[in-house]
Amino acid sequence: MHCKLTAIPLLLLASAAAGRTVGGKAPGTEAADTVIVVDKVQVTAIKQGLVLRSQPVAASIVGSRAIERRHIGALKNLSQTVPNFHVPDYGSRMTSSIYVRGLGARIDQPVIGLNIDNVPVLNKDNFDTELADAERIEVLRGPQSTLYGRNTMGGVVNVYTLSPLAYQGVRLTAEYGSGDSYRFRASSYYKLSPDLGMAVTGYYTHTGGFFDNQYTGEKCDWERLGGGRWKTQWRNRRGLRIDNTLSFSVLDQGGYPYAYVGEEIVHDGQTVIRKGEICCNDPCSYRRTTISDGLTVRYDAEKFAVSSITSYQYSDDEMILDQDFTPLSYFTLKQARREHTVTEDVVFRSRDGRRYGWLFGAFGFYRRGTMDAPVHFKRTGIEKLILENANISPDLVYTMDADELPLYSDFRMPSYGAALYHESRFTLGHWRITAGIRADYERTRLRYHSKAGMDYSLSVNGGAPAPIRIDIDETNEIAHSYTEILPKFSAMYCFDEVRNLYISIARGYKAGGFNTQMFSDILQEKIKWQMASGIPYDEPDLMSYKPEYSWNYELGGHFSCLDGVVRGDFAVFWIDVRDQQLTVFPEGTATGRMMTNAGRTRSVGAEAALQFTPWRSLEINAAYGYTDARFVRYDNGIEDFKDNRIPYAPQHTFSAGAAWTVPTGVAWLGDLVLQAGVRCAGRIWWNEENSLSQPFYALTDASVRFEHKHYSLDIWSRNLTGTNYNVFYFKSIGNEFVQRGRPRTFGITLNINI
Repeated sequence: MHCKLTAIPLLLLASAAAGRTVGGKAPGTEAADTVIVVDKVQVTAIKQGLVLRSQPVAASIVGSRAIERRHIGALKNLSQTVPNFHVPDYGSRMTSSIYVRGLGARIDQPVIGLNIDNVPVLNKDNFDTELADAERIEVLRGPQSTLYGRNTMGGVVNVYTLSPLAYQGVRLTAEYGSGDSYRFRASSYYKLSPDLGMAVTGYYTHTGGFFDNQYTGEKCDWERLGGGRWKTQWRNRRGLRIDNTLSFSVLDQGGYPYAYVGEEIVHDGQTVIRKGEICCNDPCSYRRTTISDGLTVRYDAEKFAVSSITSYQYSDDEMILDQDFTPLSYFTLKQARREHTVTEDVVFRSRDGRRYGWLFGAFGFYRRGTMDAPVHFKRTGIEKLILENANISPDLVYTMDADELPLYSDFRMPSYGAALYHESRFTLGHWRITAGIRADYERTRLRYHSKAGMDYSLSVNGGAPAPIRIDIDETNEIAHSYTEILPKFSAMYCFDEVRNLYISIARGYKAGGFNTQMFSDILQEKIKWQMASGIPYDEPDLMSYKPEYSWNYELGGHFSCLDGVVRGDFAVFWIDVRDQQLTVFPEGTATGRMMTNAGRTRSVGAEAALQFTPWRSLEINAAYGYTDARFVRYDNGIEDFKDNRIPYAPQHTFSAGAAWTVPTGVAWLGDLVLQAGVRCAGRIWWNEENSLSQPFYALTDASVRFEHKHYSLDIWSRNLTGTNYNVFYFKSIGNEFVQRGRPRTFGITLNINI
């Protein structure tokens, strides 16, 4: 059979044995695991009515079997296995940084959207959560702004959980692994009637930690996470469907395992921290409580379908940092945030199978957030960051007796937005033409209150010190409105139902925001300025940053040979980005981090995936992504970074894996599944100067699994070769830090399906 091209999304080819039905799975869920059988699976996403493979979008699909076998419990477990998709695991679960095709963000607005059972998760800080009983995960790469709106210029991740109408039974999971890590999960799926199903899921995970804080002698990256989900589905057999999912989670974490990488720091003649040490004297932690309820009502008529997706989302979190990350008493930060969000999405779409298809939608949201972010300067911070900067003249000597200087900032951050969108699809013989457009409006506001009081003494020309007090108490407001038009066009040539070739052009958009983490630096500068001059400090234009825009040009295809024994996917892309948002660390002894806009960047690259299934019991998969992301125009006033690579986005991602299923011949033992694979990423540049980087690295995984209709027992290892690598780099008050990647880990997992 000759190879044929098709514009299928780039599918993540799960490293699982193809073709076997695993007991205890929902009917049809196995089909989402492999390229071979996924062609017949109808996507349940409301905005994507056709089979996902027949649409002009680069995507990866991971089904329930691959999710279970590879222990995918969070989005970061997909890192590298999806081409050009990188989710570094560092800091706390608040971080949630995702990089796709050279685009990404460490703080504030995400570059990729997340939907769980069609409900959008608007707060990026909540992305890193437990994906319990996921039926499948879809990773769509490239701008999805026409259908999904703001903050999806890098793509969208759609997670779908098991349906109680498709699967009934009890599922139990117990796991223990390195770092005193254990996980328990229990869920029950049952039908109250032929048209009414209900599912209840509960989970708890614990991690003792892998990295020691040498100051306390204890692990600093411990974690406890618990939560649950209650899902109800009803069908009336006349086209009406009602789904409601209520979920909650409670998280408590330590942190942060940031190792010092500069020359040793000497204080009062003693070395307080050396290169490679994690040594913080003040507490660090992160806690989070989330509640979400999503209600989906859908009616399928003869010629069209209408859906309403309504959600309420609540988040309450608190981060505490020893923000200098050293044993010295510089300063600490407490950031407590609470947010309420309401969303509504109404979608009208034509039924599939017609020459002309259409979709109309209207979306709206309202977010009300509050945040308190006090910074407490300790004695060393007062001396090094305030007094030393003030005592620059021998004629003026500033002194201060207090051991602590609190700087208070609290914020109120209401925002709302609305959008109208449309997509038309034409079928002309072998051609499918798609055109879409979205009008998006957003209004965001920051109301802030900053306060600081400081008592100090000033001696002039050796005279007696005179007491002076500085009081700063300011309230102000900043507001921005954004109106965006987001078009998309694609042309696809279909050789048959699933083999096709496409080109697409789409505009992406990421919302602007406010640099709340710079307010302590601004207060610090106000204090130093008033000490030196006695006049008010003129605030710099650092408090907000602009939206980011992109145009994505893409060509994609798929080939299939030997009756599906060999299958592959590819895409090449060019992304032109204006005002790309970058997280930077201000020069000197600044204590915060801020978002700024680079003038212009471009990202060019390619993605490819290959699946080889010579026998039903053997499957071999490989996926590769290449991205060359560079600055076209970016001068920060100190240095011109033109042609330098964009930091934090890996140049290469690669994964390869094989799974071999062997029947044991023993009825109660089931099959033996042997799996091995490798995940790679790099080079990753850590700064705009391109002077520091993480070289290309490889992580080897392996597992031995006994798989039966009613249970499975899995013995697994990650980073089997013990590769040393860094996942994060940053600066604080001029000092450099990194977080190491997780070491070699082992574990054993037992799943029971009743």
